[in-house]
Amino acid sequence: MVINFAAGPAKLPEEVLKEVQANLINCNGTGISVMEMSHRSANYAAIQEAALNDLRDILNLPANYKILFMQGGGTGQFAAVCFNLLGRTGVADYVVTGSWSAKAAKEAEQYGKVNLVIPKEKKFTTIPTEETWKLDPNASYLYYCDNETVDGVEFDFVPEIPNGVPVVCDMSSNFLSRPFDITKFGLIFAGAQKNIGPAGVTVVIVREDLIGHHTKETPSILNFAQMDKNASLLNTPPTFCIYVMGLVFKWIKRNGGVASMAKASAIKSRLIYDVIDKSNGFYSCPVEKRVRSRMNVPFRIGSSVGVDALEKDFLAQAESQGMLQLKGHRSVGGIRASLYNAITVVETEQLAKLMTEFALNNKI
Repeated sequence: MVINFAAGPAKLPEEVLKEVQANLINCNGTGISVMEMSHRSANYAAIQEAALNDLRDILNLPANYKILFMQGGGTGQFAAVCFNLLGRTGVADYVVTGSWSAKAAKEAEQYGKVNLVIPKEKKFTTIPTEETWKLDPNASYLYYCDNETVDGVEFDFVPEIPNGVPVVCDMSSNFLSRPFDITKFGLIFAGAQKNIGPAGVTVVIVREDLIGHHTKETPSILNFAQMDKNASLLNTPPTFCIYVMGLVFKWIKRNGGVASMAKASAIKSRLIYDVIDKSNGFYSCPVEKRVRSRMNVPFRIGSSVGVDALEKDFLAQAESQGMLQLKGHRSVGGIRASLYNAITVVETEQLAKLMTEFALNNKI
């Protein structure tokens, strides 16, 4: 059995993949594959509408929040957020807590003034509490990344920003892994390829009153108003990706919704962190415990900076047991276990077992 611990594109639920396989050539009795289906057809419209309705139901979204299916991934949204919101005052607050929020802030610098609300760090291992933040009262919005996939840092709170400044959040790598109150946000977005589907589609949920403030230079494909007006069909959408994502939404609903995903996520992440914390330093995670990610667990083996031979040996043993894609991001090295919704508790237990055995057999 293969267990895919990839950070993304990540594992999809097996029953969803089997459903896709069974309907690949003849989707929903149409006689053709969803990949061949016109995005203007009634058959495809039913698929997209079902995905939208299921997501709205999962999150209990109020009517004044619009769902857009867009392309360009999180990187596209780094620019789209600026084009659609930054023009309100020309300045935005960015909370840089890892690699992805750093990239978002750098992108925003091309379009306006960026206020970094916490000091720049060389390594990302914590999230300063809100009372230390230096906010710009003129900000068009406050931006943060809820879970930093590379660095393994995850927010344990939702920022409470004064003066009605909209909160914008990149939830790409922990979307639908725990409940959240959408009314605390002006906009969230999530690339599908972590928790909810294949790469190629990005979910954007935006409060209605924030639509229509785009600059005149905004490309149509990044324009929230145009995408909303055209029901995410301004151009040909990634139809296959949306189809699979819709099946994942149904899988989440069948399996207890977001609350159930959160419960399993807590169990899975605790299994791995417990091995790390009880290893007497053989394994080390640099992230402050308060903000350790439930989704992406980075760790080093042998010391706080890692022992190359041990880490290579661990990866080889993991692969021999069918555990794939555990190598850490190239920018930080080490090991990274990604525990998205499709990873089961049993699969996580297998990784914890390997870690425990490896530590016993390689005591330094």
